[in-house]
Amino acid sequence: MNAALSFDPVQADDFDALAELRALAMRPSLERLGRYDPERSRRRLRAGFVPGHMRWICLDGERVGFYSLFPEEAAWRLDHLYVHPSLQGRGVGGAVMRHLRAQTQGVPMRVTALRDSESNAFYRRHGFVQTGESEWDIEYERAAEPAA
Repeated sequence: MNAALSFDPVQADDFDALAELRALAMRPSLERLGRYDPERSRRRLRAGFVPGHMRWICLDGERVGFYSLFPEEAAWRLDHLYVHPSLQGRGVGGAVMRHLRAQTQGVPMRVTALRDSESNAFYRRHGFVQTGESEWDIEYERAAEPAA
């Protein structure tokens, strides 16, 4: 990827734009499971909406995704990582993961992925190992990388 990637702070009034992007990114996976519900999607995002722990993913200055990363007991929790569907598979997510690895050195990172979503393969490619599962989700953890 040759474009400039940056990570801009999320503001409280960004919620609607974030919810729309999340729905675009998740809709195909949720529809495969018969669970797409735009209102539930908004409620789930709202429940974990903490702008101080969120960043826009910007490609050449354009907002193309977002992530939420916050500390939890003995680890970092990657609660959201969404890239606009038109850019999925083009290296943006991998570049974000390299950025996050640099941000979380020395501490494990955890993430939950929707069962049967392409994101499961993405997280496994980036060093995450399955640690649990529920009816709808799979839990992953990436071991701590040594601090540079």
